[in-house]
Amino acid sequence: MSGRTAVAFEIGLLLLLSLIWGSSFTLIKVAIPTIPPFTMVAARVTIAAILLVLIALAQGHDLPRWGSAWAAFLVQGLLQSALPFTLIGWGEMHISSGLAGVLNATPPMFVLAIAMMTGRGRQTISGRKLIGVALGLAGVAVTMGIDALPGIGTAAPLAQIAVLGASLCYALAPIWGQRFLALPAIVTAAGAMSCAALLMVPAAAVLEQPWTLVPPSAEAIAAVTALAVICTAFAMVIYFRLIHTLGPLGTTSGSYLRAGFAVALGTAWLGERFTWSSLAGMALILVGVVAVTVPWPAPNAKGPTSAPCRN
Repeated sequence: MSGRTAVAFEIGLLLLLSLIWGSSFTLIKVAIPTIPPFTMVAARVTIAAILLVLIALAQGHDLPRWGSAWAAFLVQGLLQSALPFTLIGWGEMHISSGLAGVLNATPPMFVLAIAMMTGRGRQTISGRKLIGVALGLAGVAVTMGIDALPGIGTAAPLAQIAVLGASLCYALAPIWGQRFLALPAIVTAAGAMSCAALLMVPAAAVLEQPWTLVPPSAEAIAAVTALAVICTAFAMVIYFRLIHTLGPLGTTSGSYLRAGFAVALGTAWLGERFTWSSLAGMALILVGVVAVTVPWPAPNAKGPTSAPCRN
């Protein structure tokens, strides 16, 4: 396919990933009353790891056998899944899913801050991308609406810090994940998720002893299953592909869309109040994502850009 058609396809995948991950905030809110955060995350990543390993093997891929690869997978699993999933789950025990979604829309800001501290970052981050990030943040604020702003000041401060900590993890994860560019996306996803499961299962057993808990509700079980199969296993395959094609900043820009979808799904599933500001906010978010991800030809370029840019 042509360069611009390829970019359009990757942005379509980014939209799909944002929708999937936007729904995770609602699903977490459904599950958390009867399944505590460590147990919920342990179940989520374990089911996802099993599925990803089976898919990788079915596609004829072998998982790496050298220790350095698994050490890198361990860091990736911690940054991309184990730690942020736990922080968000704990945070949603104390704040709304919508507020968690908007606070978790900040990874591109962390990516820019990290990149700007390096010589390469200062040279490659264009003014257009900075404007795109600003538009995305504005879109998040508009999507939440003026009436939601007082909630930011009254929500549990530690819960807000926890969700922002998850955003920092999501900013670091795609930067670290670039070291896996030589591996198929499914192999990277399977390895990282397996390590996340190795981290979370013992943590849940020690900290929450899930076998002593009251049996969870059917809705909570269904929510965790959806989180594992759709929001984790399926989403991770898309995620690592986007790291290849859109780069860290382009991939994390989906966090803006994720926040918009979280608000929309919260309105539909949890009865949160819908406002027309949500539509205006989503428009700003979409423009911001396009500004961050779509490669524009240089002024002196003789032809169209042939491939997606990497940040």
